[in-house]
Amino acid sequence: MELSLIEIWESMGLLARLVAIALVLMGLASLAISIERLLVLRRINRESNLFAGKARTLIEAGELDALNDLAKGLPRNPLARLTVVGLATFAANARNAGLSAAEATRRELARKLEEYSGEARRGMSMLASVGSTAPFIGLFGTVIGIITAFQGIAASGGGGIGAVSAGIAEALIVTAVGLFVAIAAVLFFNYLSSRFDQLDMSMQHSAGELLDYLEGGANGSGDRDGQA
Repeated sequence: MELSLIEIWESMGLLARLVAIALVLMGLASLAISIERLLVLRRINRESNLFAGKARTLIEAGELDALNDLAKGLPRNPLARLTVVGLATFAANARNAGLSAAEATRRELARKLEEYSGEARRGMSMLASVGSTAPFIGLFGTVIGIITAFQGIAASGGGGIGAVSAGIAEALIVTAVGLFVAIAAVLFFNYLSSRFDQLDMSMQHSAGELLDYLEGGANGSGDRDGQA
């Protein structure tokens, strides 16, 4: 006896169908999140490369106003947003008698780095949840399939293969779907996590370079004022 997927679906009970539908929806959600985050990463990397090349030239020339305007032109790019925050914080605390402008900027950049990192990783918790729960949901479907198989045995009054084939096939199909969804979600999660870690390191490095420049410029101005 050969069972097609349609025949297996038709033999499923309501609960088993709900389990299968839940697994398919979890898989589609994981795929949608992964594609959307990959597109976001691609856009961020493209904009960051363009911004970094122009920003380095402006920093070396000391044109901070032009750098600020350039950064404001990329409101969705975390590197550009960090630059705007760093310049604004340093300027706002330039004459602060308590906390130095460089230290205030360092603290604000650290807070913003965490915030922007969290924004970039939006949806990653969903991938982690799917990867960890899909096998158990598939296992639950397996239990339902085994119960269906035993019900078939009880209804037929015997233990022939025809009585249990539908239930066993149902159990194996649901288990396979659960494992497939979980494996795909975990692979996407690990790949995206490594890409986001690289993005975090890049932003930390860029924020450090900006802070070094601002701090060096402030020290240089202080030295010139003392000599005067």
